Amino acid sequence: DNVVSKLPDGEKAMNTVKEDLLLHPVRLRIILAIAGRQVTAQQLANELPDIPQATLYRHINTLAAAGILSVVNERRVRNTLEKTYALPDQSLYFTAEDLENAGSEDYIRLFTQYLGLLMGYYVRYIQKGNLDFARDKVAFNMFPLYWSEAETQEVAQAINAALLAHLKNEPSPERQRYILGLTSLPDIVGVPLPAESQAGAPAAESTDQGHTK
Repeated sequence: DNVVSKLPDGEKAMNTVKEDLLLHPVRLRIILAIAGRQVTAQQLANELPDIPQATLYRHINTLAAAGILSVVNERRVRNTLEKTYALPDQSLYFTAEDLENAGSEDYIRLFTQYLGLLMGYYVRYIQKGNLDFARDKVAFNMFPLYWSEAETQEVAQAINAALLAHLKNEPSPERQRYILGLTSLPDIVGVPLPAESQAGAPAAESTDQGHTK
């Protein structure tokens, strides 16, 4: 069933069915691991060894039952039926309809989940040891930029074109899998915050300090 809740200010919350399916740390890792290719549950288990196999299979079945994953092939292996999974077009994304009733708390929760997932990838990289940011091409940057609407569109189209050329790359011995996280939003420096948020307002000033790499 669709779940719609009320926010304190009377706004309606977004439909939480797709949100609950996608915004789970294990399920998000599964989705990102499958994105752009076709894999079996055993292949995923080999690639995500820190996730208990029973947990992994349970979440794969949940995503498949909800239509987030599609079964594109089946074959008999001994006494079991091995399924190959892929992502249907657009199943990874929230549509305008998904966000139709989203309120401020929903958007904060979505972004928090995104940051948590990105943090998980970063922590696993750090914990593996033998760190070398230059060798591994690890970077995180923040650039304050002044763009017109036309310039913003131009940059977005250029980024999309560059990424689309590689999104369907197949794994190979020459290729290392990377996670690329992109965030873009208007700077709110100088814009008064709601009274309940004033305690956190000074943190916004840091966006004018250049970038970190």
